[in-house]
Amino acid sequence: MTRALLVIDIQRDYFPGGAFPLVGPVEAATAAARVIEHFRAQGEPVVHIFHIEEDPEASFLRAGSTGIQIHELVAPLAGETTIQKSEPNSFLGTTLLEHLRSLNANELVITGMMSSMCVDSTTRAAAELDFVNIVIHDACAAPDLTLGDTEIPGATVHAAFMAAFDGSFAHVVSVEDFLAGESLAAAGD
Repeated sequence: MTRALLVIDIQRDYFPGGAFPLVGPVEAATAAARVIEHFRAQGEPVVHIFHIEEDPEASFLRAGSTGIQIHELVAPLAGETTIQKSEPNSFLGTTLLEHLRSLNANELVITGMMSSMCVDSTTRAAAELDFVNIVIHDACAAPDLTLGDTEIPGATVHAAFMAAFDGSFAHVVSVEDFLAGESLAAAGD
């Protein structure tokens, strides 16, 4: 299998001091950085995806703001692919599918923000496009949400989405298990 790493929307607005901070973004970005380093060491493709809202009334990820910048913990290296999007589904209105096909990728390792929005939409779309997906759960983060009078903590939001993916749209693993599995696979060759 040929695989690629997707790093979805790990942007400054989702961190403390940003316009829409998530729960545990630094920890998630740190875990994503470990996966990025692994892919780089293996010479495998890393695709950075970032979201920009063109609406000047947007509350976060607004065009021209510093919040749209990819966080320095996961900054792309020269030559790594970056793809701008404006929809939760990273395939919609972008060159992502064409790029992955040009790589002959059939397996995606997915990290990013938000678990409950862009990671969700992209993972489900990728499954529908017949990619084999691995989501690194601790390399993703979600916000606190509300439904009517019910407050839903970000950790619960995140866990619910990861549980919904696992076995249906993706195989969900921790960064430790992913890296250990890679090490075991390499040792068995």
